[in-house]
Amino acid sequence: MQITGEPSFRDSVDLMFDRATALMDLSPGLVKKIKVCNSTYTVRFGVRLRGKIETFTGYRSVHSEHMEPVKGGIRYALSVNQNEVEALAALMTYKCALVETPFGGAKGGLCIDPRAWEESELEQVTRRFAYELIKRDLINPAQNVPAPDMGTGAREMAWIADQYARMNTSDINAKACVTGKPPNAGGIQGRVEATGRGVQYAIQELFRHPEDIALANLSGQIEGKRIIVQGLGNVGYHAAKFLSEDDGALITAVIEHDGAIISDKGIAIEELHQWIVKTGSVKGFSGGDYVADGAAVLEKDCDILIPAAMEGVINLNNAARISTKLLVEAANGPVTYGADEILREKGVLIIPDMFANAGGVTVSYFEWVKNLSHIRFGRMERRAEEARHILLVNELEKLSADKGLGWTMSPNFKSKYLRGAGELELVRSGLDDTMRTAYQAMREVWHGRGDVADLRVAAYIVSISRVAASYQSKGL
Repeated sequence: MQITGEPSFRDSVDLMFDRATALMDLSPGLVKKIKVCNSTYTVRFGVRLRGKIETFTGYRSVHSEHMEPVKGGIRYALSVNQNEVEALAALMTYKCALVETPFGGAKGGLCIDPRAWEESELEQVTRRFAYELIKRDLINPAQNVPAPDMGTGAREMAWIADQYARMNTSDINAKACVTGKPPNAGGIQGRVEATGRGVQYAIQELFRHPEDIALANLSGQIEGKRIIVQGLGNVGYHAAKFLSEDDGALITAVIEHDGAIISDKGIAIEELHQWIVKTGSVKGFSGGDYVADGAAVLEKDCDILIPAAMEGVINLNNAARISTKLLVEAANGPVTYGADEILREKGVLIIPDMFANAGGVTVSYFEWVKNLSHIRFGRMERRAEEARHILLVNELEKLSADKGLGWTMSPNFKSKYLRGAGELELVRSGLDDTMRTAYQAMREVWHGRGDVADLRVAAYIVSISRVAASYQSKGL
């Protein structure tokens, strides 16, 4: 529902874009070229289900082809519409540029409630949607590469990849037509957790800079910080799990569509996740207190707030009551343009969506490269790396014995050091490096210029500068 006086999601993205370009020395023509969505394809198709023909509407938007292929997820939701898809495609352009993945921005959506259909029915719909896009080259390893988004996952991506292979039997790179596939269908280890893991790495990088976290009136480390997570889907679940288990944060509230669970002592995220998988609801979970009004819990006092579901959940209606020091946009566009202004005036530090949730597209890039190279990461070098480590450890232990030093390495250290990096370790390493590098690029603009007040504007300036450079190299 549109809030009176509140810009639409698409308008919010454009207004934030305008804030950045006002501080940049770009020609008006180039600014307009970067800002506009290049094309949107709308498809309406019928599928015979349950004895009658059901008609579905889907979209695939291409925002920018400054680099190709273009990249962007496909979401399944009844709320899907052209403006939303185009706004998400624009964010994908800026996100890919920020984390230096060689893609333009795109997005897709199908107006459907995936929970209303059986798996076999959903497969029929997905394959027909994919067929409509594939035959127009709107799914293609070299031109347009979708990925999962809200309402879709590895299962749907496997169906789409198989549909593409059926229609392009001689394309040796067919598996690269889509990312987010299961590992046994050409996917990559670490893709399911990637966006949530990226949120964790983004927060970790912020906390490496005491002067930055001081701007949020925080100090110390992530350990012990009170975190509220809105949405325990794939992104929210993994972010909450890693931040609590790896970094020692306290997840004091989890907000879902049917209410919230709160516990000042910290919620056991894995237990809550299993409960939701089992029951489909947060109601009845014994590891915290149930609150029916989840929206009110969004305003509960905390150190870090992580909206990880839909866009626009923090808006003009509730922004003034948000009580957090650091807000991390794990979802796309969870803070509206008007709310962003209110929160900045309150002194809330915001890690913007185009950075915070870039883990998914980063690991999608790794998967795409894997599919094109036709070899898993680590296969060639893992054992050679282990052999070198064993050689070094054996020589050190031999030297200790010869000198009578009695020096030995702990078994735990040896087991970790001697194990060569496999695909998962390499993916996590690449993602961590990507998030650190992107943050440092934003930080250089944020602190290096006197006219950049926050990380969001810094992120837009970095991204737009890179897109502009690509277009200029093409002669624009």
